[in-house]
Amino acid sequence: MASTEKNTRRKFYVILISLAAGMAGLLYGYDTACISGAIGFLKTFYHLSPAAQGFITSSIMIGGVIGVAFSGFLSDRFGRRMILMWGAGLFFIAALLSAMTHTPAELVGARIIGGIGIGLASSLATTYISEVAPAAIRGTLSSLYQLLTTIGIALTYFVNLLIVNQGGYHWGEVTGWRWMLGIGAVPALLFFIALVVAPESPRWLIQHTKVEQGFNILVKINGQTGAQHEMTEIATAIRRDRNSTLAKLFQPGLRRALLIGIFLAFCNQAAGMNVIMYYGPQIFQTAGFGGNSEFMATAGIGVVNMIATIGATLMIDRAGRKKLLMIGAVLLTAWSAAIAYAFATGNGTLLLVSLFGFVISFAISMGPIPWIMIPELFPTYLRARASGICTVFLWGANWAVGQFTPVMLSAWGGRNTFIFFAVMNIIIFVGVHFFVPETKDKTLEEIEAFFWPKDHAKATETTVNLAQSQNETQAQLPTHKKSKQK
Repeated sequence: MASTEKNTRRKFYVILISLAAGMAGLLYGYDTACISGAIGFLKTFYHLSPAAQGFITSSIMIGGVIGVAFSGFLSDRFGRRMILMWGAGLFFIAALLSAMTHTPAELVGARIIGGIGIGLASSLATTYISEVAPAAIRGTLSSLYQLLTTIGIALTYFVNLLIVNQGGYHWGEVTGWRWMLGIGAVPALLFFIALVVAPESPRWLIQHTKVEQGFNILVKINGQTGAQHEMTEIATAIRRDRNSTLAKLFQPGLRRALLIGIFLAFCNQAAGMNVIMYYGPQIFQTAGFGGNSEFMATAGIGVVNMIATIGATLMIDRAGRKKLLMIGAVLLTAWSAAIAYAFATGNGTLLLVSLFGFVISFAISMGPIPWIMIPELFPTYLRARASGICTVFLWGANWAVGQFTPVMLSAWGGRNTFIFFAVMNIIIFVGVHFFVPETKDKTLEEIEAFFWPKDHAKATETTVNLAQSQNETQAQLPTHKKSKQK
């Protein structure tokens, strides 16, 4: 009975700290949704061309690329938690600045600052969760980032709907969009407060010789026996990679992991989901929705996305990452074709149903899984920096979607735009099938071993390191901890 209670407390603890880090998704979700509501008013207020609309929407991704590029290096020096807090602070400032801007240039500047904040937090949130979560539930906990992203999106769509109903179109054009952008300070503040009470990553602490602190956190997560096992594996990995540098990421073994991580980052955006997230109301207007019904339809998309992501959270550690990615790619291809047909025939009902199907398919596959798998692929000493490199490509692809979607919709129309994304999802299916490994139920150290060059020298080195690390680990642990295990 006592053992069951302890296990329950440990699980509750790791869920809480994972939720704290996962709240970075609220920032990403809020910005994704708020700009979809504001961009129509901004288009009229500033007389924006399709390219200018795309630039304002995508400018936050410019900041995101900058933030992600530095997130790994900064977090390796200052800690995962500290850089997450910096990200929350920057987005808080940017949200308030966005609401007070008076020119497109000022708005672009404020959104770049916000992008830096989200960029710092986006890859580090799942990196942090992967470093604290037990292997058996790591996928579920890592998917909290995407779940909170979808919650942020859904809530923000309803906030947008509430704001546009406060006055006529002129009010929305002059004032409403400022509220849409400024309220983003609220999730940023909540994220910062949650991080204040969260601990640092135990793997980062151990890597930086703060062994007792790291071990104590592992005990809270895994119990005494589990913490000892984790400690040994972490110490083995750290000892083996003690003299390694970033250059090792481009050598055989980890080079493959890097390419897979970049491909997964590409999948997250090339699937086409953010076409709907950024420009949902405009897509529905094109299909004949009006009188604020386009905002209601977009809010429905947000709710479906959130519910489907909850389902995905429950499935990921059971069904496996690779299987869900492949199923998702097939479904996304089919729904993209259906959306293209709906545009070609002008069938608004079919468009709405197809968009719902598309969103559900994304939510169980390309939405959460790349965020989960990317940090799983790399060893502790490179995890933050390698995840940052991969996420640079994700943000770069995100920028392209935000920038060029208005141009594609204007020049190609909805039919050809979604035919393009159907082709992209076919490419994704082929890539996942042939190149992406399964990481379900494997410890981070086991996944790392998967990418080692398969030679006898490496196996011998590992055996020697394991024995040495076991001795070193026992010597480093606090005396009162060792005595409990005798």
